[in-house]
Amino acid sequence: MIPKKKKWKLADFDYPLPEKYIAQYPAKRRDLAKMMVVHRDTGEIEHKIFSNLPEYLRKNDLVIMNNTKVFPARLYANKDRTEAKVEVFLLRELENDLWEVMVRPARKVRIGNKLMFTKNVYCDVIDNTISGGRVVRFEYEGEEIYDVIDRVGISPLPPYIKRESEPKDKIRYQTVFASERGAVAAPTAGLHFTEGLINRIHDKGVKTAFTTLHIGLGTFRPVQVEDLNRHQMDSEYFEVNPKTALAINETKKKTQTGHCRRNIYRKIAGNSGCFRISSVTKTGLDR
Repeated sequence: MIPKKKKWKLADFDYPLPEKYIAQYPAKRRDLAKMMVVHRDTGEIEHKIFSNLPEYLRKNDLVIMNNTKVFPARLYANKDRTEAKVEVFLLRELENDLWEVMVRPARKVRIGNKLMFTKNVYCDVIDNTISGGRVVRFEYEGEEIYDVIDRVGISPLPPYIKRESEPKDKIRYQTVFASERGAVAAPTAGLHFTEGLINRIHDKGVKTAFTTLHIGLGTFRPVQVEDLNRHQMDSEYFEVNPKTALAINETKKKTQTGHCRRNIYRKIAGNSGCFRISSVTKTGLDR
């Protein structure tokens, strides 16, 4: 008998969260952030700090982390002639210097407009997308496109951070093991690891491995339907290499840092719980 799909409502997830408990700046040291520990066997809840994590790991456990790297995807430009200010949010590179972007205010940006970031860096709007975005082509001199983006872009902070992005966010809104550029938002659970904490985990005989999931604009989108079964999910790029897949299959206890890792595990392993090397491919992931 096929079980009925549970009808989740948006209201099922309402809970009070006073704004004073939403930190606007990170802890001075990454691993001093608060950590709640839920013991699944007893239901007991402990309030710890992230540096206590090794206490809950055992020799030969495997910790899986996301090595995606955030790039400063939010840029501000002025329209040529009118000088109107426009926000340009980079989504993905389609080919050399050709990007899919979201713009705000969208009604003011039309095909043929030129958006000026600096005197020597601008883009031409060449098409619309079915999702309401734009396709733009960057024009610049003497640099690689990502060098340009690093120079003129700012970190796209989550909407619950009610302040302007600051230069230090390019460092703190990035994990210490970030290596694969492509995310527009950080894998937040991974932000609390430090090199010292990772060394302590290794000293305990715990193994670590990496997957890549480039977190996209969908992570910022609010849910706009009451019936969650009708919510349209965004796809995201992920990759699990053979070395990591083998490590997962060989390890009894696995710890994924954040819900992104759990989604990858569910997507590839399915009900079998086993990662097949042949299925370790680059594809999209619905969050």
